Amino acid sequence: MNDPLVLLAQLRARVTGDPFWDSYLTHALHSPLPFGLHLGIFVEPFLQYVLAGQKTVESRFSVHRCAPYRQVQAGDVLLVKRSGGGIVGLAQISYTWFYHLDPTSWQTIREEFAQALCAQDPRFWQDRAHATFATLLRIQHVRSFAPIPFVKRDRRGWVVLQPAAVQLGLPAL
Repeated sequence: MNDPLVLLAQLRARVTGDPFWDSYLTHALHSPLPFGLHLGIFVEPFLQYVLAGQKTVESRFSVHRCAPYRQVQAGDVLLVKRSGGGIVGLAQISYTWFYHLDPTSWQTIREEFAQALCAQDPRFWQDRAHATFATLLRIQHVRSFAPIPFVKRDRRGWVVLQPAAVQLGLPAL
């Protein structure tokens, strides 16, 4: 079982000595957690772009409303998991944008975010052309570390491990 508090303790051990993460995760060891906790599955080359700090905005496109659409907020923590592997990094989400896609929003995303998304290859956009919804997340304080094993057997590319609304004691929508 992937218990969020056990996972946070493992994360804290991996980032010992990092001034930002030491402080941020120390507050998280007390319940309720002060932020949402999300697991993002990454493939190459985007995994390395994130870990190297080149990719400063993460995107998720979907046909249906599914996580992370409207389920993530600034201050939440993104756990970076290698597809088929373990958790190899984390980042703080500093800003979110949610789109119900139409021609204008597609143009805005391409013009304003292509560089931050590391999405200059036309195939990136072709692969997502069928999407109806988009979530864009500015990430900061990216930190990589030795893999933490994480059991995940489904095909979801994003998992909300602990939603912020529940953590704040608010009713889930």
